[in-house]
Amino acid sequence: MIKIAIFDDHQHRREALKLLIGLEKEMQCVGDYENCEDVTEHLSTNPPDVVLMDIDMPKVNGIDGVKIIKKNFPHTCIIMQTVFEDDEKIFNSILAGADGYMLKKTPPEKLIEGIYDVMNGGAPMTATVARRVLELFQKQNYQPEEKFDLSERELEILRLLVKGLSHKMIASELHISIYTVNNHIKNIYQKLHVHSVSEAVSTALQKKIV
Repeated sequence: MIKIAIFDDHQHRREALKLLIGLEKEMQCVGDYENCEDVTEHLSTNPPDVVLMDIDMPKVNGIDGVKIIKKNFPHTCIIMQTVFEDDEKIFNSILAGADGYMLKKTPPEKLIEGIYDVMNGGAPMTATVARRVLELFQKQNYQPEEKFDLSERELEILRLLVKGLSHKMIASELHISIYTVNNHIKNIYQKLHVHSVSEAVSTALQKKIV
């Protein structure tokens, strides 16, 4: 059973998400909250596997909430949700440790797919968001500061992780087995000194590796 917590300052949105999650046999909503003011207290009794996190909330917003959750509940995956494709918020969310970034207008079935994806090691992103991330880096003409001794194949896989592809999607894209993908990702984690997709993506962006 995948335990999910919802953070959104709109009650109707929270109710809709709870109803959607309740329709899935393998998912359970373990809490819904209007902001991240008491996030540690809220999650400590029954830590969720996945958090659906709104960005714009009063008192303590979603980006600050991500930082708190990742510090206290490092194994909890976080999918950011917002109405707008705001460049700065996209980057701040990723750098804070968010595992995925999806627009609120994302169809319900795609959101559910994203939850399963993030549980399987993926980094789900709405296609328009992933494209925006790549465009921003192309405009900045970022060059890698360090290679971290990554092979060309490892760099290729890291770029696909930044784009939000899951392990299975990367295997399909590169025409290799998922076993091979997993081995490459283990090597990437070791070389970057990270332990998750979100940490790898954050390091790749911060260090301008890709």
